[in-house]
Amino acid sequence: MNRLRLSLLAFVLVAASACGAFKDALTGHSDLVARVGSQELLVPDLAQMLVDSRAPLRPDIARSITQLWVNYQLVGVAAARGDTLGTDEQADQGMWSAMDQMRLQRYFEVFAAGQPAPDSTKFEEAYNNGELLGAAHILLAKQPEGLGLANDSIKREAEQIARTVTAATFARVARQRSQDPGSAERGGDYGVFPRGQMVPEFDAGILSVPPGGITGVVETQYGYHIIRRSTWPEVREQFAAAYTSLAAQRAESTFFAQVDEGANIEVKRNAPKLVKAIAEDVDAYRDDRTVVATSRKGNLTAGRLAAWMGAFPPQSQVRAQVMQAADSLMPLFVTNIMRNELLLKAADSAGVQLDSAEVREMRAAFRGGVASVMAALQLTPQALADSAVDVEGREALAAQRVEAYLRALLGNQAEFVEVPEQIALVLRDRYETRVIPAALDRALAEATRLRAAADSAAAASAPPSTVPMPAPNAPAPR
Repeated sequence: MNRLRLSLLAFVLVAASACGAFKDALTGHSDLVARVGSQELLVPDLAQMLVDSRAPLRPDIARSITQLWVNYQLVGVAAARGDTLGTDEQADQGMWSAMDQMRLQRYFEVFAAGQPAPDSTKFEEAYNNGELLGAAHILLAKQPEGLGLANDSIKREAEQIARTVTAATFARVARQRSQDPGSAERGGDYGVFPRGQMVPEFDAGILSVPPGGITGVVETQYGYHIIRRSTWPEVREQFAAAYTSLAAQRAESTFFAQVDEGANIEVKRNAPKLVKAIAEDVDAYRDDRTVVATSRKGNLTAGRLAAWMGAFPPQSQVRAQVMQAADSLMPLFVTNIMRNELLLKAADSAGVQLDSAEVREMRAAFRGGVASVMAALQLTPQALADSAVDVEGREALAAQRVEAYLRALLGNQAEFVEVPEQIALVLRDRYETRVIPAALDRALAEATRLRAAADSAAAASAPPSTVPMPAPNAPAPR
């Protein structure tokens, strides 16, 4: 009986899917790439945009232009209907990631406030024990094989400097002889820094002498160093700030370790491929419930990961970096996102919330962003209402303005107007949109054909080249 029910259920699901596909075939335009409300982007339209843009004909470029068209049309539809996304709920929906990040910061501050402050009476002891390092150096750089002096000659020169330089002459010699442009003019001084910031041989060289001591020649991949370890009086002021920063880093590591403890985060084996696919096309995965990682406190789905991925500002280049990164780095990336999710749950349990002033500021920023985008695209509700009497007319006018602006943008005749993800997220939720991935491929193929035809026509219409000159030493024509 159970098997029969499962079979019937499978039949119903397949039939429903088939009916939906059949309905789309009957009601959807075969050349439809995207739709926003009553506005449609067709294969010939997108193909021509790709050709006009003179951008490389690649799938990611086709997706980007399509997404621009969708976002601009969404702004147009909202403006035509007098919708400025002005409610608190809409602002909160758009600003979720910024608000969550601020809550995480508040939660960490609560944790950090409970940590003991660094004891300044023990700073000198900590420095002498090498918890932070301070040094200056003189570098004679290695030469590539076959160029300049042989490296053994350079090493002998470094050894001569090491035998003669003193604490009193070190800074002067560094200015004269060091080939490290970043420190030579400061007498070779590197200030104060944590272990591991430099290559291991450099750190080991510093620790081989007491404060005030000068090493022999220390060889690294960069060349031959003579290092002087700074004394405590020389680094006292720098050390306090650096050690406080180090203590904060340690507190942060402890904080994250406590979150991870007992969570048992496990990243799925297929995560690298899925994460890169999400980075390439965030919108395709917003409703995907595939589990990317698990923990004892909840799972991370592809849809939630897509939400976080979309929330990263474009200038951060996070998505591009994810797509280019090695697969071995993807579990760490997923773990960090999962940690954010776990931290948010912990912040909820601790009752950490933004205060009213912070919430008002976030909402004001969202509303200001909406007004700014509408004004930049000349799609303000007032401007449309002044030119069209009904919603249908205003939507048509908005669509015309979007098409004109997009043509100008792709032709490098207009400034780029970004529709931030915070705004696009709310618009997509309020108004129906649709993108057909298969149609992107058809548009790309058509654009390739059009560009090839245009290039051929241009080559055929080009004036003939100058008369070829005879080859050197060729016999003169008779």
